[in-house]
Amino acid sequence: MKSEPRVGTAPYLRNTAGFPLEGFPLAFSHRGFAPGGEENTVKAFAAAHRLGFKYMETDVHASKDGVLMVFHDEDLLRLAGDRRKISDCTAAELGRLRVAGEPIPTFDELLESFGDSHFNVDVKEPGAARLLAQAINRHGARDRVLVAAFNGLRRRKVQQLLAASAPGDFGGPKGSPAAASPGVLGIGAATLLGRIIPLPAALYRNVDALQVPEKQGLVRVVSPKFIDHAHAAGLQVHVWVVDEAAEMHRLLDMGVDGIMSDRADVLAGVMGERGYWPQGSGSVSDNA
Repeated sequence: MKSEPRVGTAPYLRNTAGFPLEGFPLAFSHRGFAPGGEENTVKAFAAAHRLGFKYMETDVHASKDGVLMVFHDEDLLRLAGDRRKISDCTAAELGRLRVAGEPIPTFDELLESFGDSHFNVDVKEPGAARLLAQAINRHGARDRVLVAAFNGLRRRKVQQLLAASAPGDFGGPKGSPAAASPGVLGIGAATLLGRIIPLPAALYRNVDALQVPEKQGLVRVVSPKFIDHAHAAGLQVHVWVVDEAAEMHRLLDMGVDGIMSDRADVLAGVMGERGYWPQGSGSVSDNA
């Protein structure tokens, strides 16, 4: 099944006109698929990949010695039982720790292990911004990474570094930045404006998608009008984190362009029911 072409122009968004998933809403596994608590590990991403996911959300921090590590929390206590912060540890020290029995990976490992996959990357602290830009360049992954951060300055830093560099270095001619989603201020403005007027395209010229919760506290963010206004500004709407099948169906009926879920198995099932699965590397007809 194929719907109308989605908005957007970034190569990362393979559901836009002329790309293999044209018209499909995107399915994102949130921190991989980790029913055993092994979130953001190679095991979790491999589990999501086996289910058919080619879009996976993750988080990055900088280690003490400048290695980009895949981890959500600022400190290691919840997941690894260690009271130190990620930034207090070298990559070697972090490599000896375990999350539900699994090693903490580097972002390079993810790009290398899942070469056909796209990553939605939340930059968790300022030191990770330059490291992420370097990793994207090193792996030629500008079309495989969407940069997100609650703090928009981190996202803009990554984009600025990429725009000023050629793939593989930081001194070549101007290059294309990676796709991006705005931070808290940009999302807040979109939430307020998108309920009443079309979003000003100039305000969102450096981003490609609004990645939002359906609600923020008592405030409803996602509505048909919000989606229409985002689309008019050339922006996709991706909703996080949605774990119930009924909610997924309702949002897809509303016209969202993507859903992120901790329940990758449930989301894959819903996408399959609607004819949007698998989301592989073939043509639309291959996936229909």
